[in-house]
Parts: sequence; C-alpha cells; structure tokens
Amino acid sequence: MRPRSLDEVVGQRHLLGPGTPLRRLVESEAPMSLFLWGPPGTGKTTLAYVVAGVTKRRFVEVSAVSAGVKDVRAAIDAARRELGMTGRQTVLFVDEVHRFNKAQQDALLPAVENRWVTFIGATTENPFFSVISPLLSRSLLLTLESLSDDDIREVLRRAVADERGLGGRATLDPQALDHLVRLAGGDARRSLTYLEAAALLADDITVEVVEKAVDKAAVRYDRQGDQHYDVISAFIKSMRGSDADAALHYLARMIEAGEDPRFIARRIVIFASEDVGMADPTCLQTAVAVAQAVQLIGLPEAQINLAHAVIHCALAPKSNAVVKAIGAAVGDVRRGLIGQVPGHLRDAHYPGAAKLGHGADYKYPHDFDHGLVRQDYAPEQIRQRRYYEPTTHGAEAPVADRWARIRDFLRGT
Repeated sequence: MRPRSLDEVVGQRHLLGPGTPLRRLVESEAPMSLFLWGPPGTGKTTLAYVVAGVTKRRFVEVSAVSAGVKDVRAAIDAARRELGMTGRQTVLFVDEVHRFNKAQQDALLPAVENRWVTFIGATTENPFFSVISPLLSRSLLLTLESLSDDDIREVLRRAVADERGLGGRATLDPQALDHLVRLAGGDARRSLTYLEAAALLADDITVEVVEKAVDKAAVRYDRQGDQHYDVISAFIKSMRGSDADAALHYLARMIEAGEDPRFIARRIVIFASEDVGMADPTCLQTAVAVAQAVQLIGLPEAQINLAHAVIHCALAPKSNAVVKAIGAAVGDVRRGLIGQVPGHLRDAHYPGAAKLGHGADYKYPHDFDHGLVRQDYAPEQIRQRRYYEPTTHGAEAPVADRWARIRDFLRGT
C-alpha cells in the first residue's frame, strides 16, 4: 500500500502543497538534501520512496542501525559512478539517521555539499540534538505530524478496497475500523499491520477478530463521547484524592484507547497549579517538563514521562488556594471593583508624566530593609480585599506565614 505518487500520500498536507520543498524536489531535477523528522508511521520512508520513484532516481537505502562509515562511503562512491556514467541521480535514504555517530555523519558531508546524491535522512528524534550542525545546515528540515484519525481511516479503507491490499476480499465492520484507528495511535504502518493480521483470521473483520489478531482487548472509549469525559474526570479526581494507583489506571486506559498524549499532558499542567499550587511548586515544573517531553519524544516512550508527572501530582500535598485567588480577583473585576491605579504607581517614563504627578512619591522597595516599604499598591476600592489565602499544606505553610506578616505590614495592621 505504499503510495506511488505524492497525491496518494495520506496526511502531511502542510508538506505536499504546490510550491513546497517536496513538490519542488519532485518537479525539478536539482539535487536537494532533506531531513524528515516525525513520529513512527507518519510517512518518512514513504516520502523518500515516492521522491525516488516519481523522479526516476536510483534509490539506495542505508540503515543507521547496522551501517558503518565504510557502507556510507561505498554508497556514495556508487552514486558518483552512476552520476558520472549515466547522469542518473541517486536518492540516498538513511533511516534512523540520529543513530549515526559523528564520524558516520561526517562521511555524508562531501556528498551533500557537492550534491552527488539527493540525501534524505529520517529521524524520530529532534535533529538539533542528534545531527551535526554542518550536515543540518546544508539540508532542509521538514517536520511530519502524527496522522489524524480521519487519515488512518482513509489508509485502512484504501487497504481494504485496493488490489495492492485486500482487494475487497474482506469486509471491515465500522466498530472494528474504529478499534483499529484507536490502536494505531496515528501510526499508519501499525494500522496496516493490525489489519493484515485480522484479515488472516477472517474475511469478516469484527472487533472480536481484531482483538484476537492483535491480542489486545478493545478499550471502550469514544474520544468525542461520554467515556472521554468520564475517564478524564476520574483521572483528575484520582490525582486530587492522592490515589496514585487509580490515577495511573485511568492514564493507562487513555493511552491504550489512543487518547492524544498532548491532551493528557495539558490536563496535568492545569492540575499542577489548580490542585497543588504552592503546596509543592516543583509539581508545575515537572508537569511542564513532561508536556515538553511528550512533544519531543511521543508515544510509546512518553507514557513513562506522563506516569512520572501523574505520580508526582497524586502524591504532592494539595492546595487550591491559587485557583481560588485568581477566581476571587476576576470575580471582583467583573463586578466593577476596579478603581484608579494609585498615582505613585503609574508610568512616569514618558514626557509630561511628571507634570501629571505620575510616579511622584513612589518608594523603591529595594532601598528599604527586607525589600519592604509601606505604601498603597491596590486601588482604593479593593484595598481591604483578600484573594490569596494559602493553606498550611506542604511547602505552602511557610508561604502562608510569610504572606500573613507581609500583608499585615503593608496594610498597617
């Protein structure tokens, strides 16, 4: 089912439109060097094959897992001979190029710089961390995105009907199709592998057939329906209740059902401030780091990072003082409790501000003991309002004591 032209490629629309580098590479005869960076099963190898096939270039694939410097140089020498004798260009495709060490990557430089080959490197890892700068700077970096559910459905439907696939010899139940889409997790190759395994067992492919073929029970989970909201609700409430085991269970259910890991990570980041807050300020740091890790690594490895954040959030001391504080402040603003900014706090940098009295009598806190000085900061209408009311849980306890003493000092109580 590998596409034979760019028009047959499913997904990656941002890379395949008119005027894009891939289109230019296919439509012109000039050599070009590319890095294709994206999750597994998003079409990196497919695009390399399409480029070679459509342009009638010779295609040579080198695996970074098993090839050494000698293999790289041999492939380049063969490409130079072919170019010199017949004028035919070569696409040198290096899969998992991030596994090449510096010496192996250095061996590619002359071929890329002199355009002896059209070099295409595929990687699932950030090339800015794994590819040497001279090679990266001489190549275009194209980022591939995980395929959407609709993309995977299109891949599976084609495979059922196309003569290169099942050729209509099997039928795919709609629920089985949904299950295959969930199992694929945006990976087209995985979806086709599971479909093929199911088709070997029966011509009428049902959910039960898919479960038997891939030895994986169907997780009843509709990302647009009740299960989506019920599971994420139970997930949040389990972390809030400090039950790490239950939270990990719901995390596993979402991952196995094919939930977007970025959605899970976003919910954890929100939770870190909403339900933990200042009781453990490092919880937000962990949550944000995990959200970045999910973007950088992707599933399945990122499930370890997600579990790390879930355990941290679940076992951290809890405080909802932060969310209550901003909620109370926003509520007052919406009720019209706004007032004028005190004159001594107004911007005094523009011409004429001094004549208006802006910034007059402002006291610079760093000039005073402990960096504190008594002066009015809030508008008069809310001067006695209290928003942040810290708990005595975890790391928020010393914060509560310090804030109480600062507040009393500033307000003269």
